[in-house]
Amino acid sequence: MNLVWQRFTLSYLPLKEYLDTSYLHRLVGVFRSWRQTSILMQWGDTIAAALLSLVYALAPFVPNELLALFLVACAGFWLLLTLSDEAGLAKVTSVTPIHLLLLLYWAVMAVAAAASPVKKTALVALLKDFGTFSLYLLLFPLCARVLRSPRLRAWMIILYLHISLIVSVYGVRQWFDHVPALATWVDPESPLAKVTRVYSYLGNPNLLAGYLLPAVILSLMAIFAWEGKVKKALAFTMLLVNSASLILTFSRGGWIGLIVSMLTLLGLLYYWWRPNMPPFWRKWSPLILCGSLAIALLLVIVVSETARERILSIFADRRDSSNNVRRNVWTAVRKMIGDYPLLGIGPGHSAFNKIYPLYASSRFTALSAYSIYLEVAVETGLIGLASFLWLLVVIFNTAFMQLQRLRQLKSGEGFWLMGAIASLTGMLAHGLFETVWYRPEVNTLWWLMVGLIASYYRPHSQDQTQASSATRQK
Repeated sequence: MNLVWQRFTLSYLPLKEYLDTSYLHRLVGVFRSWRQTSILMQWGDTIAAALLSLVYALAPFVPNELLALFLVACAGFWLLLTLSDEAGLAKVTSVTPIHLLLLLYWAVMAVAAAASPVKKTALVALLKDFGTFSLYLLLFPLCARVLRSPRLRAWMIILYLHISLIVSVYGVRQWFDHVPALATWVDPESPLAKVTRVYSYLGNPNLLAGYLLPAVILSLMAIFAWEGKVKKALAFTMLLVNSASLILTFSRGGWIGLIVSMLTLLGLLYYWWRPNMPPFWRKWSPLILCGSLAIALLLVIVVSETARERILSIFADRRDSSNNVRRNVWTAVRKMIGDYPLLGIGPGHSAFNKIYPLYASSRFTALSAYSIYLEVAVETGLIGLASFLWLLVVIFNTAFMQLQRLRQLKSGEGFWLMGAIASLTGMLAHGLFETVWYRPEVNTLWWLMVGLIASYYRPHSQDQTQASSATRQK
């Protein structure tokens, strides 16, 4: 059984041997001689980090069209770096099992786009949507490459945390200013219609919650990872402000994602510290921590009427208008999946907007499936959903294997890896009921977290070498 799992997750895949026989990977290094004579390309990784910095520094503030240009630049520069790379180095460090599953997922998406049932009038728009999502996917290998450098990894994390702090401060200010809603995401007949929901620079509270979720987790991890009282105080301030802004979005999906992230993080921290815990805390700390979290949630429900109504509305089923809309959309989407089970209707909003009206109730319109899992299934079929779930399994398996390695080495980098894992679980939980995951402000963060995990990847042979070295040092 263990062997089956290892093969399924590509845990011990002989990547070097695989890449030696890969026709696609033979393109790596074809421009190597040009790069050796180029002064500018000697700073290739630094330039790549600068391009990524533009993406993550400007994502909450600029239109999506401008952000798409930066994504094109990132994709083009990654291709240039790869084609001019040292082939031997690339084979050892830059390709992970995540890369292979991502390539499979992209290939399924390409086939789904080619087999889409939409008419020719929507074909151009569908190809545009497919191209946009391809740019998101290409952001991952560049992130994974840049974040291999501890210095650049620290810079990207610091940059995102400071930008998120700016976004959160403005969100908290909106709460005190009682900012009005910008769009129709507030039901005028709801008892919470007059409650202020902050949205900061992103224009939508659900989107803001999705954007801030990794910031809350990484700012908490910064308290452990950063050295010095001033830095830890800054991390604690970031944690308070980011958490407050996320909570004040009153996004139920964001709250669910935050709770799932915190539970995941508690489990990971327990795993990390368990070998050095006294017997009492080793046995009782999980129960104490989970109980403390449950008590805190109960206090919030008892003390805050607004929070209580918002939380209880999750269980109101169709009595809540937002729940009712989602239930109707999910019903229509399941019918669409039933009619296009294998490869779906094609990726992107254009195909969805063309097909969905044929299945929807006349009173309920939608721009998406209100669930990333249903969205993946309806866009790329059950084949696409299977490849997406396989990708998730490989991501988390790779993350846990590297966490084991970092724990053996007692490396403080493990805190950032745990933060990335917890962020992904929270985003996936949020994605059960929302599709803000597809928005560039959130999707770029998703691939940054996946890239952070991939940046710690070491082939199995290197794992054994490092573990042996750590053992000898002891």
